[in-house]
Amino acid sequence: MSLKLTRAELAKYIDHTLLATDATNDDVRALYAEAAEMGAYAVCVSPNMLPVGAAWTGLDPDAEPAEIPEGAPQVATVVGFPSGKHHSSIKATEAARAVTDGATEIDMVIDIGQLKAGQPELVEQDIRAVRRAAPAPTVLKVIIESAALTDEEIVQACEASAAAGADFVKTSTGFHKAGGATVEAVALMRRTVGDALGVKASGGVRTYADAMAMIEAGATRLGMSSGKQVLEEAPEA
Repeated sequence: MSLKLTRAELAKYIDHTLLATDATNDDVRALYAEAAEMGAYAVCVSPNMLPVGAAWTGLDPDAEPAEIPEGAPQVATVVGFPSGKHHSSIKATEAARAVTDGATEIDMVIDIGQLKAGQPELVEQDIRAVRRAAPAPTVLKVIIESAALTDEEIVQACEASAAAGADFVKTSTGFHKAGGATVEAVALMRRTVGDALGVKASGGVRTYADAMAMIEAGATRLGMSSGKQVLEEAPEA
C-alpha cells in the first residue's frame, strides 16, 4: 500500500451509509451526527428517511428542507434500490420526490438484466429519465452492480452513464449476492470514464487498506457503513 491518507483527508471520500431495512429515525439522526463529527462528505439513507436525514433542518421530520450549511455532510439517497427492476417512470418520480425532501445526491440502480440481454441503450434511457427528474446541481450516481457483470458489460454501463449525463458510476448496492467492489472493477470503471465522471466504490470496503486500494485504483468516493471504524485506522497526520 503506497497511498496513505490522513483521517481528515480520507473522511472527504466517505458517504457514511445506512440502508438497513430496520433503520429507525433515531438511527438516522445518529448517523448524520456521526458523519458530521467524522468530517464525512455525505450520508446515504433510504428515501423515506430523508426528512430525518436532512438533519440541517434541526432534525425535525416536519420541517421544510433548507440549504445545507457549508461544510456539513451532503445527503444522498437511493432510487430503484436494490434491484433496479423498476419502471423508469417510477425511478424518476422517486428521484424527484427525493430532491423535494432534501436529497442533494441520488444513487440510482440500473436494471442489469438489460445489459445481460444486450440492450445497453435501455440502460441509457433509464438513466436519462432519472437525470431529467433530478437535474444538476443534484449529483447523480449510477449503481451498476459490477460484481455481477462481465468486463464488457461494465464498460457498457459506464458508457451509458456518461452518455446520459450522470456524475458518477458506482460499483454496488451491497445487497447483490455477487458481492461488492473490487479493485479490478474500480480500475476498469476509471479507465472507461476517464476524468469525466467520479467513481464510487461501495460494498465490502471495511478497512483502511481496502479504502486506500480503492482510491489508488481510481475511486473518488467510498460508500461505507463502517466509515467510523475505518477512519480510526487512518493516521491523524
